[in-house]
Amino acid sequence: MEYKLLGKSELKVSKIGFGGIPIQRVNIEETKEILIRAEERGINFIDTARAYTVSEEFIGNALVGRREKWILATKSMARDKAAMSKDIETSLSNLKTDYIDLYQLHNVKTSGELEKVLSNDGAYAALLQAKEEGKIGHIGITSHSLDLLKVAIETGKFETIMYPYNIVENQAEQVFQRAKELNIGVIAMKPMAGGAIEDGKLAIKYILQNDNITMAIPGMASVKEVEENTTVIDEMSELTMEEKKQIEKITNELGQQFCRRCGYCAPCPNTIDIPSMFLFSGYKERYGLSKWAEERYFALTSRAKDCIECGECEKKCPYDLPIRSMLKKVRMTFDE
Repeated sequence: MEYKLLGKSELKVSKIGFGGIPIQRVNIEETKEILIRAEERGINFIDTARAYTVSEEFIGNALVGRREKWILATKSMARDKAAMSKDIETSLSNLKTDYIDLYQLHNVKTSGELEKVLSNDGAYAALLQAKEEGKIGHIGITSHSLDLLKVAIETGKFETIMYPYNIVENQAEQVFQRAKELNIGVIAMKPMAGGAIEDGKLAIKYILQNDNITMAIPGMASVKEVEENTTVIDEMSELTMEEKKQIEKITNELGQQFCRRCGYCAPCPNTIDIPSMFLFSGYKERYGLSKWAEERYFALTSRAKDCIECGECEKKCPYDLPIRSMLKKVRMTFDE
């Protein structure tokens, strides 16, 4: 395994980290087995979240007696100080630890949300307090909005950022370069594009070619996936001509109808959160997280069924996606 400093945090992390989303579909004993093998293969960074149902709890149980071997990261959707303080305590309890190395603001979408979390009574204040108390070590932010991250990295408030990056989602390269200039750690999530990319080794190899990225965090739910993902490091080399051709092929196949969650399609006249429609659909179809995806999908007031086919979203999409047709497929996925 190879390691890099995670920006100004100076945490020395494995270039491949452990993404905790898929843990939701295995049990406690399997989680322990998977994480022990990940540890043996040199992985030392785990990313989970309050929103990932049992993920924190399963991971916490697996790390009993081996906590010191890991750099733990989690995150919360809380936007105010009180809610974030509560989530931090819950995370500490779930993870069975008295400190968390990196706590992140989860999926901040708009400048309004950023202003709220950075206000006097915002979630960031709770993170600062927890840091002073030794409960967390460092503060990061995650987002699916490139415009939001451009603003966030210039605030000087964050030591790390997390954003999707993979063969078909490479629109953040300039932001990653700027983050590196500011000594902000860059964590690449969705390395397999939510499971859309089947060649995992090629997907990770592609990401690690970018020196502005500190690490990739593929989700892992089996020992086999741990082996496959870490083998990439053992065999690391420049992309071959054949691999470049395969990357081009994948881009051509997925690029025409692949939502990059940039958010430019918003606002929908019927208040549908269009990127979330495709996100939850992908989790159900490709990650095997049917229950998780269905709970979140059906909790939304406006869903794919509410599309009136006005086409306003398609006019604003920078990738010219056939959004109306794609929403019809989402309806079929969720059978409504």
